[in-house]
Amino acid sequence: MYLYHFGIKELPFTLTPNTSYFFGLPSHKEALNVLMTALKCGEGFIKVTGEVGTGKTLICRKLLNELPQHFVAAYIPNPCLTPTELRRSVASELNVELTALADQQEFTQRIQQRLIDIHRQNRSAVLIIDEAQALPIESIEALRLMTNLETESRKLLQVVLFGQPELDEKLALPELRQLKQRVTFSYVLRLMDADQVYQYVRHRMFVAGYRGAEIFSKKNCKLLFKASKGTPRIVNVLCHKSLMLAYGEGQQQVSSRQINTAIVDTEAAYLSSSLMLKISLGLCLLSVLSTVLYYAYQRFYL
Repeated sequence: MYLYHFGIKELPFTLTPNTSYFFGLPSHKEALNVLMTALKCGEGFIKVTGEVGTGKTLICRKLLNELPQHFVAAYIPNPCLTPTELRRSVASELNVELTALADQQEFTQRIQQRLIDIHRQNRSAVLIIDEAQALPIESIEALRLMTNLETESRKLLQVVLFGQPELDEKLALPELRQLKQRVTFSYVLRLMDADQVYQYVRHRMFVAGYRGAEIFSKKNCKLLFKASKGTPRIVNVLCHKSLMLAYGEGQQQVSSRQINTAIVDTEAAYLSSSLMLKISLGLCLLSVLSTVLYYAYQRFYL
C-alpha cells in the first residue's frame, strides 16, 4: 500500500490493539497505576470503563504483559457466556480440569483447591475480563460467587472488569448490588485533547518507522480532533484513509482536503458545521448542474 511511499515498515494506524504502539496517554497511565495499586491490595473487584474506541483492550493487554511474575492471570476476552460456560472458561485458564458433567459444587471444590495451591506458592490469582458489559446477569452473579473463595486474611481470586459505560448501568441493577459493593477500585478513561491527538499521531508514525518531515501538521491534527472528539480508534481510521489519499495523489504530506474527505467517508466521524455547509453547497451545485444538463438534453436532442 503506502509503506514504501512514506518510508515506513508497517501500517501505523491499524485497529488491532498492539502494545508496541502504546503511547502512554495520561488517562491510560492513570488507569494502569490504579490497576497495579488495586491488585497489590489483594481484594475485591476492579473496574475500568470507557467509551467505545478509547483503548480499553489495549490497556487490558498492557496489564497482562506487565503483571508481576507472582500473578497467575486468567483472561477472558469474550464474556458473552452462560454461568456454566464462564466457569469452564475460568477453570481452563487456571489449568483446572473439570469432568464433562461438572456442576457448581465440583467447580467450586476444584477451583478452590487450585486457588489454595496458588496461594501456598505465595502467588496471586487474577481474572481479567474484557468487554464485561456483555456478561449476562446470571453470569455476573456466578462471578461474584467465585470471589467468595478466600482465606482468613485475603481473597483467593481478584477480578478486573474492562467495559463500556453500559457495564455501570448493569451493575446499578438492584439484583447486582452485592457485586457493586465489592468494586473497591474503579477508573473511567478520558478522551484525548487536541494536543494529545497531535502527539499520538506523531508517536504512531515514529513507531512505524517514519523519520521524515511532518506528515500531519498541528493544524490538520485539530481537524482530526474535532472529527474524532479525541477517540483513538476514530483517529486511527481517519489517519489511515488520509495517508491512502495522499499516497494516491503522490503527496508526501496530508492536506486538510484529504482529511476532510476521510471524515466525510467515515460514519463514526463527527462533521463540523463548516464541513457540513461545504457538503450541502456541493450537493446543491450538483443538483443544479444535473437540472441544467437535463433541460439541455431535452432541448437539443429531443
